[in-house]
Amino acid sequence: MTRTLITNGTIIGADGRTAGDVLVDGETVAAILAPGQASALGITAAGSDVRTIDAAGKYVIPGGVDVHTHMQLPFGGTEASDTFETGTIAAAWGGVTTIVDFAVQKAGEDVIESLGAWHDKAAGNCAIDYGFHQIIGGVDENSLKAMTYLVDNEGITSFKLFMAYPGVFYADDGQILRAMQNAGESGAVIMMHAENGIAIDVLVAQSLARGDTDPRFHSLTRPAELEGEATNRAIQLAKVAGNVPLYIVHMSASEALEEVAEARHKGQNVFAETCPQYLYLSLEDHLAQPGFEGAKWVCSTPLRTKHEHHHADLWKGLRMNELAVVSTDHCPFCMKDQKELGVGNFSAIPNGIGGVEHRMELIYQGVVNGELSLERWVETCCTTPARMFGMYPKKGVIAPGADADIVVWDPNSTTRIGVNDKHHMNMDHSAYEGFEIDGKVDTVMSRGAVVMENDTFHGRAGHGQYVKRGLSQYLV
Repeated sequence: MTRTLITNGTIIGADGRTAGDVLVDGETVAAILAPGQASALGITAAGSDVRTIDAAGKYVIPGGVDVHTHMQLPFGGTEASDTFETGTIAAAWGGVTTIVDFAVQKAGEDVIESLGAWHDKAAGNCAIDYGFHQIIGGVDENSLKAMTYLVDNEGITSFKLFMAYPGVFYADDGQILRAMQNAGESGAVIMMHAENGIAIDVLVAQSLARGDTDPRFHSLTRPAELEGEATNRAIQLAKVAGNVPLYIVHMSASEALEEVAEARHKGQNVFAETCPQYLYLSLEDHLAQPGFEGAKWVCSTPLRTKHEHHHADLWKGLRMNELAVVSTDHCPFCMKDQKELGVGNFSAIPNGIGGVEHRMELIYQGVVNGELSLERWVETCCTTPARMFGMYPKKGVIAPGADADIVVWDPNSTTRIGVNDKHHMNMDHSAYEGFEIDGKVDTVMSRGAVVMENDTFHGRAGHGQYVKRGLSQYLV
């Protein structure tokens, strides 16, 4: 199999940066070589099987790992508009080489059968590697047994519960405690959608009764206080369950971040992620746009006001490791025939924003803006997600023996995001329309195969393989 030598670049890892060359042999990284060492060893393109990629003036980083996506997710009478094929192709365009999606079990359904349905959706259709978390929408004796089985046999070591969406996914405190206790026995991570769904439903009903039906009321009926309260409650339940690893998903509010920071300071196994939408978008500038336009930005947890300090606190949280990961919660819906289901009733708008293609770009802009270091960019978008969810050191790092998931990033080019610019997700709009990024994805390799180069996709559906994950590597 042809070898590839990535030369003259600056290799960026979570622990630093170095000038060097990366030798790829087949699907894995064979060696990290000092500048000039390849020639001394006779590894050159001339007359050999080595293909050279010149990364002069560019960064060489691990492929992005997005551990929160929803391809083909049924929601609100429709289905997320990206298939596993279109969504993973878009991810590759954005420098993402691994996703972890969510298999869904609702109350009354069999967990193992629900997982099988997601395997059927993804198998043979993914352009990059993929794994699954398991949503447990009905906590009972059968689902608890299934959780243990999935950890032991299926490489699924993380389970998502919901404190929101009564009647759909909601779990009460007793069910959450039982699931946490079960996870503690097997070493699994509990992922939590932390919002007080019971209280939110009251506020939503009151808003609709007043005639307050525009998209902006989606945020106003899901106040930050109810995200903070639910986050605290989840943390206390995890403590009672025996310091069970807890991972708060899609954090948007300062109040929730404060609870996580305090728990981490006390030594609890509590972690959290945020998403680009909560770092860049706001209630006033996006969700509250005139008419129904704001529906483009309806997601849960919701966009927060720009007049408080949520944005600044979340960036600070990323710098200080109060927030461990940036994911996307990629859950795309078109305006036409999908978001439009909620015209006249914000609570009927399918919840979700498409972003799997743009996470690496948007968080790199944070580096340019002085919010993060290059190393922290790689750490939060590549290395920590892989370690958090049992894929390291095959994923999330450029090191001998690791999968050759590699991105060459050009800091001297620019990217303009928008449906008439860079946009490959299966959506009729972009949440980041008109954003300009001071950098660009140059080349993307997935397990040694070049899947994106010279603004052209060279991959294929079916290249991606299922990743059986181990336990988290962050537990104390």
